[in-house]
Amino acid sequence: MDSSSVSGEITDKRLLRGARTRQLVLARAVDIASLENLESLSFGRLAADVGLSKAGIQTLFRTKEQLQLATVDHARDRFIAEVSQPARAKPHGVQRLRELIDRWISYATTPLFEGGCFQAANLSEFDSRPGPIQDALTRNQQEWVSLLSYELGRAVEAKQIAPLDPDLTAFQISAVLLSANTALRLGDPTAADKIHRVVEGFLAPA
Repeated sequence: MDSSSVSGEITDKRLLRGARTRQLVLARAVDIASLENLESLSFGRLAADVGLSKAGIQTLFRTKEQLQLATVDHARDRFIAEVSQPARAKPHGVQRLRELIDRWISYATTPLFEGGCFQAANLSEFDSRPGPIQDALTRNQQEWVSLLSYELGRAVEAKQIAPLDPDLTAFQISAVLLSANTALRLGDPTAADKIHRVVEGFLAPA
C-alpha cells in the first residue's frame, strides 16, 4: 500500500470518528435542550456528560452558537425521522393527518427527547431574540404547521371533512400540541386524549 493510500485511510477513519463523536454529543445536547433550553448547553457540561474533552467538543463546533444551531438541526432530523417521514405511508388528507398527530403524541410521551417536545422547550426562550437560532426554530415550526395545513387542505379538497381554513386550523392544532407538551411534563394523564378530542373536532365529515 502506497503512502497516499495510507494517508487516505487515516483521514477516512478520523472523519468517521469525528462524525460519530458529533452524533454522540448532539444526542446529549438535544436531551439537555429539551429538558431546559438551548441556553443551558455548554462545552464543559457536554464534555462531562459524554466523557469527552471540552477541547475536543469545541473543535467540532467552534462556538456555542454553532453548537446550538447543530442541536436544532439534529432535533429537526430526528423529528422528521420519527413523525413526518413515517406518516407518508398513509394517504393524504385525514388519514395522514391523524397519523401525524398520533406520531407526535408518541414523540412527546415516549418521549424521543428526555424533556419531551424540543420546540416547546425552546420557542418561548428565543421568540423575542432575533438571530440565527430564532430563525432555525422558526423554520422548524413553520415546516410543521405547513405540513398540518397541507394535509387539512387535501382533506377539504377531497371532501373528507367540512370546509375550514387550513392555515388557521393548523395554527390552532399546533398551539394545542405545544400546550399539551406542558401538560404532559406536569404529569397530566389526560393530555393525549384531549389532543385527540380537539383534533377530531376539526375533522367532522363533510
